[in-house]
Amino acid sequence: MKDFFYGIQDLFVDVLFAPLDGLRALELENWFAANMFSWIFMAIGFVAFVYWMMQLAKFNANNEEDKSISSHSYL
Repeated sequence: MKDFFYGIQDLFVDVLFAPLDGLRALELENWFAANMFSWIFMAIGFVAFVYWMMQLAKFNANNEEDKSISSHSYL
């Protein structure tokens, strides 16, 4: 059973985390390239935010929202 858990450790440390070790070594040479995943996720988030704002503006222009004061019972 001990070998099974050491096998799992070897899988994660030597195989699955190898790309992250490469990114850690790359950080010493080029910071922007080492953070490429962060830049990609930030770009995806920015595009999604712009799309969301455009959709909100479109629905606001159609006056589909009930903006009356009594729209909620607790008001």
